[in-house]
Amino acid sequence: MRTFTASEAMLERAERVIPLGSQTFSKSRTQYPKGVSPFFIERGQGARVWDVDGNEYLDLVMSLASVTLGYQDAEVNSAVSRQLQDSGVIFSLPHRLECEVAELIVDMVPCAEKVRFGKNGSDATSGAVRLARAFTGRDHIAVCGYHGWQDWYIGSTARHRGVPEATRALTHAFAYNDLSSLEALFQQFPEQLAAVILEPMNVAAPQPGFLEGVKALAHKHGALLVFDETITGFRFANGGAQELFGVTPDLATFGKGLANGFPVSAIAGRADVMQLMEEIFFSFTFGGEALSLAAAKATLSKLKREPVLAGIAAKGEQLQTGLRRLLDEQNLNDLFSVSGHPSWTFLNVREARGANIFDIKTLLAQEQHQRGVLGLGTHNLSHAHSTADIEQVLAMYRELLPMVGEAASAGRVPELLRCAPLVPLFKLR
Repeated sequence: MRTFTASEAMLERAERVIPLGSQTFSKSRTQYPKGVSPFFIERGQGARVWDVDGNEYLDLVMSLASVTLGYQDAEVNSAVSRQLQDSGVIFSLPHRLECEVAELIVDMVPCAEKVRFGKNGSDATSGAVRLARAFTGRDHIAVCGYHGWQDWYIGSTARHRGVPEATRALTHAFAYNDLSSLEALFQQFPEQLAAVILEPMNVAAPQPGFLEGVKALAHKHGALLVFDETITGFRFANGGAQELFGVTPDLATFGKGLANGFPVSAIAGRADVMQLMEEIFFSFTFGGEALSLAAAKATLSKLKREPVLAGIAAKGEQLQTGLRRLLDEQNLNDLFSVSGHPSWTFLNVREARGANIFDIKTLLAQEQHQRGVLGLGTHNLSHAHSTADIEQVLAMYRELLPMVGEAASAGRVPELLRCAPLVPLFKLR
């Protein structure tokens, strides 16, 4: 049996100086059940990582979908190394890489006429919201999905502690694939909504006409349409979900897959809207940091040159097909379902057979970690994953899912746990 002694000791040490022991909720003990999980990764290579106890894992998280090519991609690392050794990291004036990467994004992304850079997805979404408010002269925002940690968005979730009530009152959630819920917001706040911002796809695919309908409603009521492509960008297609679904927003935000894990994000969109960047304040000392931009240039160039995303999607389809066949064969569709884009597949857990959803999720994590697979219920595939890796995942599920089903039917899921069950952080949709 795998043990996590060093991880748990490191967590105890970290919690003395770091709240939660992690910089990111999704990398912390809120998502990985204590006692049966690793908490610190020592290194990564390709599609695999090794924790501080020396355990090896096939990684299905890939740093929350930010590593698209694979850990330690040779071309990206080489570009970063050359930039570091030959030129430097940050300067007193802009570096040419800012222009070169912006040109690549304009060439690849349908909505992109001008581009500005940040560091995190939250920088980009917050910048897009400020831009939309400046452009329209309105204050209220309609949201659907997850859009980062800053006040304007997180105040609309259950994690709103510390956000002023006045700020919370300006953000309003609507339901995905439900145009009537968005129309209701426009009726409730006439001529007050500056923007509609949504993830164009998350767990569920857009129903026919949904994204087109969102755009039509936004423009009918004088609001801007913003696609949060922090995950879907440079993953679903070279031009993001807007290219895949054929719906072009006014603005779009990007992060994660932009630079294979290096910290850079971007806002891109219509030139007339983006020009207001000269008047609002969206400015970062490290917005033009050259190592991340060198990584972005290498990543985007590889996506343009090679069929990277087509290959990822093909492996994702192999995984989705195998999972659905398994659920059918084992009569497990009452407990589990498969959804999402092939590059970002979800194994959804349903409330059934008297079993608690989070007990089941905890048991899945516990058993996956013992079998050398690191996952969070999603399968964030990369260029480095092989067809053999997909078969490894399917073999694990063929062993694990029927066992979970039998335990749920017998009411034995809690007694199989060797740890306290997970609890939800907050619900998005």
